[in-house]
Amino acid sequence: MDQTVGRQPFRPEPVRDILPPTSAGRPMPDQVLRTSRRQWAGLHVLAARLLLLGLWTAATTAFGWTLYRVLSVESPTELQLVFLGLSTLCFAWVAIGSCTAVVGLIWLALGRRIDTLEAGPGDMPSGPTALLFPVYREDAELIAANISRIRRDLETSGAAHRFAAFILSDTQDALERRREERAFEGLCRPGSMPIYVRWRTPNAGRKSGNIRDWIERYGAAYPCFVILDADSVMSADTLLRLARAMEAHPRAGLIQTVPRLAGGTSLFARLQEFASGTYGPVLTAGLAAWQGPDGNYWGHNAIVRTEAFAGSAGLPTLRGRPPLGGAILSHDFVEAALLRRDGWEVHLVPSLGGSSEGCPPSLADLIVRDRRWAQGNLQHIRLLAVPRLALASRLHLAMGAFAYIASPLWALTLICGVVLAVQATYATPAYFGSEVSLFPKWPVFDAERALGLLIATIVVVHLPKLLGAAWCLRNPGERHRRGGVLRVAGGVAVESLLSTLIAPILMLTQTRAVLGVLLGADAGWGAQRRVGAEAPLADYVRQHRWHVACGLAGAAVCWAISPAVLAWMSPIILGLTLAPVLAMLTAAPARPALARLLAPQW
Repeated sequence: MDQTVGRQPFRPEPVRDILPPTSAGRPMPDQVLRTSRRQWAGLHVLAARLLLLGLWTAATTAFGWTLYRVLSVESPTELQLVFLGLSTLCFAWVAIGSCTAVVGLIWLALGRRIDTLEAGPGDMPSGPTALLFPVYREDAELIAANISRIRRDLETSGAAHRFAAFILSDTQDALERRREERAFEGLCRPGSMPIYVRWRTPNAGRKSGNIRDWIERYGAAYPCFVILDADSVMSADTLLRLARAMEAHPRAGLIQTVPRLAGGTSLFARLQEFASGTYGPVLTAGLAAWQGPDGNYWGHNAIVRTEAFAGSAGLPTLRGRPPLGGAILSHDFVEAALLRRDGWEVHLVPSLGGSSEGCPPSLADLIVRDRRWAQGNLQHIRLLAVPRLALASRLHLAMGAFAYIASPLWALTLICGVVLAVQATYATPAYFGSEVSLFPKWPVFDAERALGLLIATIVVVHLPKLLGAAWCLRNPGERHRRGGVLRVAGGVAVESLLSTLIAPILMLTQTRAVLGVLLGADAGWGAQRRVGAEAPLADYVRQHRWHVACGLAGAAVCWAISPAVLAWMSPIILGLTLAPVLAMLTAAPARPALARLLAPQW
């Protein structure tokens, strides 16, 4: 691996590690992707899955059949059939989230326990737990502040002696390492919770290799470890409850919390925090209901059993060169699947609070992260054929890949729709076919049914938001805590409007990312920016010039066809044409009125 980052070459031993006096490693062999033990979920999980499958099948079938009736009263053309197939695929993808929200609301309304594992009182755990902070070119001051906050909370609770923190830096640049050393040296004072720092060279395997290196050096001394990102924070009560839950449930290999998005100041961050806080409860309740012990891992804010992870989740290197070969980038989904394959349970605990993280501060930062995730998630396609994975694990891997494949499919659907509109407007219809007929074949479609389908589709797309808002306002106490009906409705309206305009921008950037992966472009491993930075409008125009060009070209084509087609495409055209303005406005700090409207209430 090239150890040159920017203009500063790597120099050996630029800093001094601060590590435990003795090592206690645990072997972590690569997994052979050919053997496993089959595992089954409980009957209540099966019931949730059947409900989800029934709702999804009914909604997708109804959409496909209605669209078929809309496209042609007579026999449809080949292009219409292509449009039908693409549209149905896109709808089916959206319907999964909407049906999950319905299942979640039902489970919440019935008063069922939504956690897949009982995390009891935060009593003192018997064994030590490690807090791991994998670092790569992060804001060292932010990490130091978060660790100090966690340590103070643990000291207040009297449990600090049961935990140890490890800062595992993969930063290769010598000057950046020096900055990290200055930021971390004050943390490593003697105290009730020891804090260690390790700089790794070379940084083979990226984040998953970083964790493996720690396990093979120190893992045997810690029955469990908690993974935290640079912007992650967990309360002492949550850490204690997770550690005790691991001791109480010996088959639990991993317990994933639902981190609350917090700490953002830009409008873009506020939008994500509001969406997570308002729509998240019904979605995560639905996820927990149908996942059961076949849960997923999101890479951070989770506790992991060292024995399970070391014995089952050692990732092999995929054959071939990047982007689809080499190191597995989106390692978390794969590690969860391998844990479950070996009989370890992977749980989700949505009701457990005290877990938070930051979010991308701007659209540009989300796009950069998306490019890397697109590459990692598309690698999952190669793993779908691994024998005897749990059905839910295969579904997690497939959904991770389709989350990015959906964007080019949506783009193709729009192109097909515009071509069909051009044909209907300018092509000369073949009134008489080769068969003998006394009546001409007029190109017809059912306009009334088309309008009804459009309205139904809009409702399904926004259903998680509607259900999330309804759950927020379920009783007077919740309505008062969230600022009343008008405040929640106003927040949903603002978030829905801006997310609708941003969606076509992400569609094109994700389509470009998928094409880049398929053409062999490697995303690399860049640093993540946790804090936003404003820029002049000219910079955003340069960054989004191809979005604007696509929007203007689409507007010209649609106007040439008819004003009705332009109106139909207006949300996409507006989003693309206004991309620089949207990027600039959402990257700036949220105005006080908007900040209050979009403030999440946990």
